[in-house]
Amino acid sequence: MGGCTLTPILHRQERLVAALKKHGVPQVSLDEAVREARFMNKTVRYEVDLNHLPPLTAAQEAELKALSELPDSDIDYSEIEPLDEAFWQNAVQNPFYKPTKTSTTVRLDSDVLVWLKSQGKGYQTRMNAILRQAMLRALCPKT
Repeated sequence: MGGCTLTPILHRQERLVAALKKHGVPQVSLDEAVREARFMNKTVRYEVDLNHLPPLTAAQEAELKALSELPDSDIDYSEIEPLDEAFWQNAVQNPFYKPTKTSTTVRLDSDVLVWLKSQGKGYQTRMNAILRQAMLRALCPKT
């Protein structure tokens, strides 16, 4: 599959605007239509091919250039509360994170494989979890 696509429900501006007109909403822009559809509890999804994104407009390029040239000292952090130790105690892993899987061949000691399989279904998932714990311990040693 080339790129990431989102299944469209209302994938064209004309269909969304037509649906809103049907509900008595006057002529609106796409942004207004999306806001109105959210207000009307309608789900709006777009099809996006990440390999063929539309080019940035001149205004978007100018905004990105201005932001990239902005020194860190000019960034206003006043509305952001500092992240203290209590915040990190309650932090959880992103529930939508799913690492990619790679198929590979691994040579294991027979007794290790027998032990993994003896734990029941899902021995490859268990093996991955054991290896992930070892990786995290190596990357973030407790001092």
